Amino acid sequence: MSPPGCPGLVSPRCLAAAAPAGTRLTHPGKAILAGGLAGGIEICITFPTEYVKTQLQLDERANPPRYRGIMDCVRQTVQGHGVKGLYRGLSSLLYGSIPKAAVRFGMFEFLSNQVRDGQGRLSNTQSVLCGLGAGVFEAVVVVCPMETVKVKFIHDQSSAKPRYRGFFHGVREIIRDQGLRGTYQGLTATVLKQGSNQAIRFFVMTSLKNWYKGDNAGKQIHPLITGLFGATAGAASVFGNTPLDVIKTRMQGLEAHKYKSTWDCAYKIMKYEGPIAFYKGTVPRLGRVCLDVAIVFIIYEEVVKLLNKVWKTD
Repeated sequence: MSPPGCPGLVSPRCLAAAAPAGTRLTHPGKAILAGGLAGGIEICITFPTEYVKTQLQLDERANPPRYRGIMDCVRQTVQGHGVKGLYRGLSSLLYGSIPKAAVRFGMFEFLSNQVRDGQGRLSNTQSVLCGLGAGVFEAVVVVCPMETVKVKFIHDQSSAKPRYRGFFHGVREIIRDQGLRGTYQGLTATVLKQGSNQAIRFFVMTSLKNWYKGDNAGKQIHPLITGLFGATAGAASVFGNTPLDVIKTRMQGLEAHKYKSTWDCAYKIMKYEGPIAFYKGTVPRLGRVCLDVAIVFIIYEEVVKLLNKVWKTD
């Protein structure tokens, strides 16, 4: 039965009122604030690995290939542009990471608050569906346009004569040349990637948290344990959808015109480069994503705890 003034399980306030003492549902507003802060801090720490991953994926088979591996990519970048070269394109990703994480956690908490049981728990199936919904929403609203700009910017900066002078100049040039549609290249691949990404991550994270808490839904989780769970969730998502990440990167690069569609891109990669090409950049991505997800979840959970003390929504 719904609490007084709550005709159904619609708002976080009503849901919190229905939950037993000792449990707390996260208000979407807190999730947006905590998620944005976590996303901004995380990307500043892990961007060099994102840069290397993108360079390796864009380094299609050539005669000969430009890079011989991860360390060679780092070496050439530092020799040519200094250590700061590993941070080229950071601004475009930073501008996207903050709203991306904010939208992702905000939508996840909004959706999950509608379906949690009386103890505030999510089932495995519910966590997959809520994660999928959050991933699809962030893909359409934030990820696709921001990732397209990021990939084009990094690709441009690695060329002999870079065209874009900065993030906003790059956005202006892309829209002038290709219209708004130019920032939505690879939308299908991005939706598939982000949807599966967050479905896997929130499923693993929720399953591990439920296992750790056992019958005590109010049990606190140490930040290091949260980080370990987050790294596990990140690793699972890497092995689950790296092929989609490769396709998305190709579709958003400066040579995206070579592909008629997402499916044509996948077909040509398989035909001309073989199945192993779908896992190009897996090692640098694995290291980045595990650290990424661990950091994000630690910061997110700790900021939410702080907000619960100063922002009363129950």
